[in-house]
Amino acid sequence: MERTINQNSEVYRDDKMKHPKGLYLLFITEMWERYSYYGMRSILVLYLTAELISGGLGVDNASALRLYGTYTGLVYFTPLIGGYLTDRFIGLRTAITIGGITMALGDFTLFAVQEVWGLYLGLLLLIIGNGFFKPNISTLVGELYDKNDPRKDSAFTIFYMGINLGALISPLVAGFIYANLFYSNTGGVEQFGFKYAFLASSIGMIIGQLTFNLLSKKYLGTIGEKPAVQNSILDDENKAKPLSRNDKHRTAVILILACFTIFFWAGFEQAGASFTLYTRDFIDRTIFGYEVPVSFFQSLNPLFILILAPVVSLFWLRLSKTKRGDLAIPTKMALGLLLLGIGFLVLVPAVLYTGSDEGNIVARASMLFMVVTYLCHTLGELALSPIGLSLVSKMAPVKIASLLMGVWFLSNAGANYLAGYIASLTQEFGYLEIFLYLGIAAILVGLILLAISKPLQKLMHIDEIENPTRS
Repeated sequence: MERTINQNSEVYRDDKMKHPKGLYLLFITEMWERYSYYGMRSILVLYLTAELISGGLGVDNASALRLYGTYTGLVYFTPLIGGYLTDRFIGLRTAITIGGITMALGDFTLFAVQEVWGLYLGLLLLIIGNGFFKPNISTLVGELYDKNDPRKDSAFTIFYMGINLGALISPLVAGFIYANLFYSNTGGVEQFGFKYAFLASSIGMIIGQLTFNLLSKKYLGTIGEKPAVQNSILDDENKAKPLSRNDKHRTAVILILACFTIFFWAGFEQAGASFTLYTRDFIDRTIFGYEVPVSFFQSLNPLFILILAPVVSLFWLRLSKTKRGDLAIPTKMALGLLLLGIGFLVLVPAVLYTGSDEGNIVARASMLFMVVTYLCHTLGELALSPIGLSLVSKMAPVKIASLLMGVWFLSNAGANYLAGYIASLTQEFGYLEIFLYLGIAAILVGLILLAISKPLQKLMHIDEIENPTRS
C-alpha cells in the first residue's frame, strides 16, 4: 500500500522490501554527527595531556582521564532531559536541529579558544547539544515504521552503519590533522595541530545539519514535526490511558538490560581513555618507518563493524532459520559482555611484556595486541548495541518512547563516567591490574545475564508485539 506524508513530499512506499528514503537522510545526518563526536573524542585526552608548548593544556594523566569520563558521561546523561522535552514541547526534527547547531558551536569554541575556560565552554555546548540530538534522531528512525514493521531491525542496522562510517573517518582525519598536517618540530619542541582537528569536527557537524534541514521536508514530510503528546497516533484516550501490565513488563526489561549495558560500556569506553594512553606510551606504532598516530587506533572499531556487521547479521538470519531459532536478545547481550572480557584478557600478556610503569617502560608491545582487543570488543558491540536501539523503539510504550530512549542512553552516561574513573586508576595501580580485573568482571556479569535471559525473554511478550491482533 501507499500513503502520502503530505502534499509537498514524495510518496512514502510501505512495501516489504524497500526502506523509506528518509532513513538514508537520517543515516547521513547521524554519520556527520558521529564524525564530529568521534573526531573530537579521539584526541581529547591527547589534547589535555600534551604540554602547553606543544599545543595542549598540560593536564596530568589521571585528571585528564577523569575529565574525559565526566564529559562523556554527561554527553549520555543529557539525552534523558532532551527526550523528556521533546516528548512534550518540541518536535523531533526541531530538537535535532537545536542539538546540531549547539554541537557545531561547541567544536568551534574548542578551535577558537585554546584556554581552560574555552575547553569547559566548548564541552558544555557539546553536552547540551548532544542531549537534544542523540535520543531524538534514534527515535525518528523508529517513527518511519509502524510498531510491528519487520523492516525496523534492518533499518537500525543500516542506521548503525552510518554511525560507524562517521566514527571510522573522523579519527583518521583528526589524527592526520593534529599529528601531520599541522605538526611542526622547531628547536626540538613538538607542536601539534589539535585546534584544527576540532575545527574539522565543527565543519562536519555543519555539513550534517545543512543536509538534514534542506532535505527533511522532502523525505520526512510531517514525521517528527510535533511533540509525541501531540502526535496523531496518541489520541485523547491513549494520552490518559495508564500503561498496561505487559507495557510495564517491557519497560522493566528495558531498565534491567540498561543496567547490564553499564558494565559493557564502562569497559568498551576505555578506547578513548586508558587505551589511548597505553597505546601512546607502550605500543610500538611504527610501520615501515612511519609512526601511526594514536587516534588512528580508534578507527579500528568502526572499521571492524563495517566489515563484520553484514557477516553477523547474516549469521543471526541463518540461525533464525534453524530448528533452534535465533538467540534471545538478553542472550546476545550476554555474549557481548563475554567478548568484552576476552578482549581485556588479550592485553594482559602485552602488559606483562611491556610493564605498566610509564616512567620505566621495559619494552613496547606489538600493535597486534590492540588490534585483537578491538576486534573482540567490536564483536561484543555487534552482539549488544544495535539490538538495544531497536529494542527500545520496538518495545517502549509510544507516549514515553523518547523518554525511554533517553533512559537507555542514561546507562551510557553512568558507564562513561565510570570508564573515566576506572581509567584514572591505571595511573595508581597500573594497567595490568585494571585490564585483568575488567576482563574478569565483564565475563562474570555476562554469565549472570545469560542465567536470567529466559525470564527476561518471557517478560518482553514478543508474540504480542509481532502479532498485535492476539493481544
